[in-house]
Amino acid sequence: MILRTFGWSFGVTALGLVAAFFYDGPTGLALVAVLAILEVSLSFDNAVVNAKVLDRMSPFWQKIFLTVGIAIAVFGMRLVFPLLIVGVTAKLGPVEAFDLALNDSHRYHELMNDAYPMIAAFGGMFLMMLFLDFVFEERADKWLPWLERPLAQIGKLDQLSVVVAGGSLALVAWLSADDPGNVMIAGVLGMVTYILVNGLGELFAGASGDDDEDGADAAEGAGAPAARSGPSALALATGKAGFFLFLYLEVLDASFSFDGVIGAFAISTDPIVIALGLGIGAMYIRSLTVFLVRKGTLHEYVYLEHGAHWAIGALATCMLISVGHHVPEWITGGLGAGLIIAAFISSVVRNRGQDEAEPGPPSGGGKQLHSSNV
Repeated sequence: MILRTFGWSFGVTALGLVAAFFYDGPTGLALVAVLAILEVSLSFDNAVVNAKVLDRMSPFWQKIFLTVGIAIAVFGMRLVFPLLIVGVTAKLGPVEAFDLALNDSHRYHELMNDAYPMIAAFGGMFLMMLFLDFVFEERADKWLPWLERPLAQIGKLDQLSVVVAGGSLALVAWLSADDPGNVMIAGVLGMVTYILVNGLGELFAGASGDDDEDGADAAEGAGAPAARSGPSALALATGKAGFFLFLYLEVLDASFSFDGVIGAFAISTDPIVIALGLGIGAMYIRSLTVFLVRKGTLHEYVYLEHGAHWAIGALATCMLISVGHHVPEWITGGLGAGLIIAAFISSVVRNRGQDEAEPGPPSGGGKQLHSSNV
């Protein structure tokens, strides 16, 4: 199971480390290894959320996510995206931007830092909308009932997530941004992207569900609330629904990768080293996503999803703060990992409590009798 799921990641790690050694010797090898660890630590919550969405996709779209999606994540976000940002900021062509990255890494780093407030506003708003839609939704399982219950109550106010996210963006742009106009535009684009991709996913998932008499209508009739934390729940999304779930996952991965791409410059300014290190880390996040789906971990440890979304909220807050003030990467990574670990421990305690609360099987092989009563 481990080799089948993480085999490609192990292979890419070996190739990436060998390439780093030939490119920059032992120093390059060490930097790539550190960057890979940084990416995994910053994006672990991404794997949990990805697994929740991937579990609703058909096998075809799961394969697309694990093939085409990897290419987009590794080459698009970790190599092409920084070059694109620098090119737009400095008004350079792609070739000139790449030449600048190789021959004047300090200037390249400065241009990336100049563009970071807009990047942080876009990614922060996308993640903030995802987090708010989750905590404002009524759910049967509550990890932090003292907090999640009142949030679900006030979440009955329609479009509250838009109001809260928009107010937060305006406050950050007013108090912290050196260029409030561009920060506001980038943040609004992040919100619009989330609403558009999420809405299209719900639209086509709903259209597919109309043909399934045992689908969403049956769940609604049973009193199950409609999920708003990401694209509409659909057992196996195919066709257009699967495409928009895939698109949603790619935008989500991009939003998570922003802080990793920028934070990588604290370790190395070489774009090749950064791409190799973050690319290896992105492979492990993909493999971990598949592992969580195949093992049914999110169904067994029900609070993991809650912890991941609270980690997303923490990351979104850190990104918005970083519009005007630097937030160390160990804080964002530590918060995310800490919340997920806490949620995992809470899930284990919950499962053990339920096992202890169940009556013991009567003598004479009562396990079958117990299951029949359930």
